Amino acid sequence: MRTVNKVILIGNIAKDPLVRTTTGGAKSALFVVATNRVYKDKNGSIQSEAEFSNCIAWGPLADRCDQFLRKGKLVYVEGRLKTRTKDLDDGTRLHRTEIVVMNLIFLSKREDAPGYDEGHDALPEHADILDVDMEDENVF
Repeated sequence: MRTVNKVILIGNIAKDPLVRTTTGGAKSALFVVATNRVYKDKNGSIQSEAEFSNCIAWGPLADRCDQFLRKGKLVYVEGRLKTRTKDLDDGTRLHRTEIVVMNLIFLSKREDAPGYDEGHDALPEHADILDVDMEDENVF
């Protein structure tokens, strides 16, 4: 039986991406996307709840994230969930669930992009990612 592991978010970048290069030379960009859920509680009052999702992009997409993503920018993120575990020296185990980004669309206006020049297309509309797993890297 086939299964599905797909995540789609539209939200704002919560802080500037953290860009790293692994010992094997692969570049990654870690960033957080903030989304908001609005609902009515049992009393009929409108409530709002923020969710912060950890995302990781690899390869050429990590370069684009480093160049164009900044806190507050609106993005469309499509990817898959990946949960990594790390055993600590004290015997406890940490779990980190993140979205491995497969597709990223920058939704903020072009003129809001850092380094925007009206004569050039500074902000790419769409970028694909190399699908690489982080299991051997310690990026917790």
